[in-house]
Amino acid sequence: MIFAEITHDIRVIVKPVFIEQESDLVTGRYVFSYYITIENMGLESVQLMRRQWYINDSNGETHEVHGDGVVGKQPLIKPGSSHSYNSYCVLKSFEGSMEGYYLMQKDDGNTLKVTIPRFLLKSHLMN
Repeated sequence: MIFAEITHDIRVIVKPVFIEQESDLVTGRYVFSYYITIENMGLESVQLMRRQWYINDSNGETHEVHGDGVVGKQPLIKPGSSHSYNSYCVLKSFEGSMEGYYLMQKDDGNTLKVTIPRFLLKSHLMN
């Protein structure tokens, strides 16, 4: 399943994937990878400065993760261009969700808060 949202002419597309070979039902370790594409549909370049994630599992726990850039980069995304990356998270339950936002800086120094759509993380191991 693919999830997408547009904020301030920036489209964020997310495709989550359950990684069975890295997961362990016995110890309660469920690994999910997610592939993200950020498309600049606007007329100005933007630079991804920070990220904020809210990671929720079906046990009712929410973890916050924040920091500079994504996977060690603060990409500059020109109009009509995109930036793609992938990362992962580990849950203690077989399903959950992630959502959050990016802080982007425009050429004039102003910042934009760009929504990362809520996306589901679901293992087929418990189905």
